[in-house]
Amino acid sequence: MNAFLALVRKDLTLYFSNRRALIITLAAPIVIAAFFGSLFGSSKAPTRVPIAVVDLDRSKISAQIIAGLSADTALIVQPLDHDAALEQVKRGKLRAVVILPENFGAQAGRALFRPGAKPEIAIHYDPSQAMVMPMVRGMLTQHVMKAVSQSVIGGNTTAMSDFRRDVSASKTVGNEEKRDLMSMFDSIERVQKRTADTSTGQATTPAFDAPFTTLATEVTSGKERKYNSYAHSFAGMSVQFIMFMGIDIGVGLLLMRRLGLWKRLRAAPVTKALLLGSTVASSTLIAILLMLGIFAAGMAFFGVRVEGSIAGFLGVIVCFAMLTSSFGLFLAAVGNNPEATRGLAIFATLLMVMLGGAWVPSFIFPEWLQTLSLFVPTRWAIDGLAAMTWRGLDFEAALAPMAVLVASSAALFAVALWRFKWDE
Repeated sequence: MNAFLALVRKDLTLYFSNRRALIITLAAPIVIAAFFGSLFGSSKAPTRVPIAVVDLDRSKISAQIIAGLSADTALIVQPLDHDAALEQVKRGKLRAVVILPENFGAQAGRALFRPGAKPEIAIHYDPSQAMVMPMVRGMLTQHVMKAVSQSVIGGNTTAMSDFRRDVSASKTVGNEEKRDLMSMFDSIERVQKRTADTSTGQATTPAFDAPFTTLATEVTSGKERKYNSYAHSFAGMSVQFIMFMGIDIGVGLLLMRRLGLWKRLRAAPVTKALLLGSTVASSTLIAILLMLGIFAAGMAFFGVRVEGSIAGFLGVIVCFAMLTSSFGLFLAAVGNNPEATRGLAIFATLLMVMLGGAWVPSFIFPEWLQTLSLFVPTRWAIDGLAAMTWRGLDFEAALAPMAVLVASSAALFAVALWRFKWDE
């Protein structure tokens, strides 16, 4: 029993003597739990959804609809023209675009009381964020009903005269129905008169049927293939596990240094830059092959396709592989020992993966966190892969992610070259 207790005490002493590893072990679950708690907490205000509204009607009713949508705390509304709005949705900058057609105000008012065709509002949306469609459609219905009803009941006597004339001339409306509608028009006109006579009076909005229909259209590369959600998940998971490979690179280099292999290499005519550069090159090749293998499985079994530029897709993969290798080298240069470095690297990698949108799409982040994630290279890698796969964008869309990844790789390699120590 004494020997058993001594061995247990020895293990406990060794574990708690490494304070850095202990702190990281405690901090990682706390930070991750706090991240998801703040992300899905009910006490937090929901993230505002950016949309665009194209006003082809340019009437008083359409202006009131846009004003109502703009005042809604759940939306960020931009007035754009048709082509610019669709381009923003295609590139993932906006969640949806609402197009109010010509003569919408006049046709929607008549559709409140007349059966038959209704004006159609087109909604083009980002298929990767289809969950916002019901919310946008519901808010649009609310503000359209409010604007149209207030226009009809709140004092638009010209519209009421048109309604009377249309009902009287209709051959599909029966005599009894005509009498009831005329009686309702009389009541509405009395409400209009009272509203006009009182300075504080305000017309009420009845619960009429929605005076419009919607046409929802996915905005992708314009090809026949539909959006495949596996494209995002394969991008996120490949980034995550290739980053874990970078951790293995760094810890492996630290173990080699502990065994004295770096001291032996110093006797050879090999410079530090050459030695570290060869490590980055070999690790980059391994990372490229792994990512290609992961996406090959996605293409073979889950229908993932490169709908955009193949050169851009390969370019993003190569640049991210360089980042992973430089990241591993950076860990080896700044780490004191394999144990503490592994814990710190796992913590840093999990943060980069979360902020990059690998686990959950970045569009559900709070606005401040979406801005912060732009400073994390994994966000650019995932966005670049999305742009080349299901978004179907051209090579130009891959240039910014590639530039950020290359610049991050160069910075990490420079620090590694500066801080690398031959001895532990």
